[in-house]
Amino acid sequence: MRRLRILVLVHEALVPPESLEGVGEQAAAEYRTEYDVVSCLRESGHGVRAIGIGDSLTELRAAIQDWQPQACFNLLEEFGGIVTYDQHVVAYLELLRQSYTGCNPRGMMLSRDKVLSKQILSYHRIPTPHFAVFRRGGTLRIPKALRFPLFVKSATEDASLGISQASIVDDAVRLAERVEFIHAHTGSDALVEEYVEGREFYVGVIGNERIRTLPPWEFMFGELKSGRAGIATRKAKWDRAYQKRHGITSGKAAELPEGLADRLDRLARRIYRALHMTGYARIDFRVRADGTPLVLEANANPNLEREEDFADSALHAGIAYPDLLQKIITLGRGYKAEWRGGV
Repeated sequence: MRRLRILVLVHEALVPPESLEGVGEQAAAEYRTEYDVVSCLRESGHGVRAIGIGDSLTELRAAIQDWQPQACFNLLEEFGGIVTYDQHVVAYLELLRQSYTGCNPRGMMLSRDKVLSKQILSYHRIPTPHFAVFRRGGTLRIPKALRFPLFVKSATEDASLGISQASIVDDAVRLAERVEFIHAHTGSDALVEEYVEGREFYVGVIGNERIRTLPPWEFMFGELKSGRAGIATRKAKWDRAYQKRHGITSGKAAELPEGLADRLDRLARRIYRALHMTGYARIDFRVRADGTPLVLEANANPNLEREEDFADSALHAGIAYPDLLQKIITLGRGYKAEWRGGV
């Protein structure tokens, strides 16, 4: 394997330490992904520097000019506090003709905009729950096509921000309250879709022109108290203590209805192509009791923590963590930007 100079792009508050010795569990969890990626790349023999990005690209440009990295490993999930602006950092790298890992700017823009992505998927007749958008400052008018219960979330934020048991609403009054909550607490429009009762699956996708999928991974909600729905709330997704208390786990999907694995595979590939994604992504599905899958969203550049869903699914497919990161780097270096015809 060729030793490379790799510049790892992280949020300015998430530059990982050299070691986690003496670091508390809660503090370490904040930059676990960054630490896992940086330490693994160094163990693999690469020259690695991590650079914290806030709301300026001045230091990034200087680091590229001075060090001339052979790849930028992109772990950013926002820029200047705005989730959808990380696509502009990637576009900036393209303009500098600097190779980078993960999704291209167009794929990031289409997938990050949950409303636009659902409109595109509907055009391609890819099954997704019926939905409506409630703009900030707009009037709450419920389309006749929508049927309660409804699920309310941010149209742009990710990582389950703003999602709780209260996100599922059964009437117009609670819908109005939750929409107002999303507007106020996330500063974004509210995406409202019909709630799908069923199992939740994630399918990882890797590739540029040629793609492969990873085994379907299931998010299992553990022991649900009476009246609580099986949804990936922010606490269920990220609070380790909460997960342990309620038996919330994830793992390779088992006991699937006949033909479902193949259907999820085909849908994941179609979604990846329809949204012009490259690098790697995770496609989220809900599957009804009758075996009908509906896509919830496509996530460009999903979490790469060593013990998270994407890496676990890759490991089950025979791709060890160091090999997964190397594959992502190879795909990034091999991606041909379109603005100059890939020259």
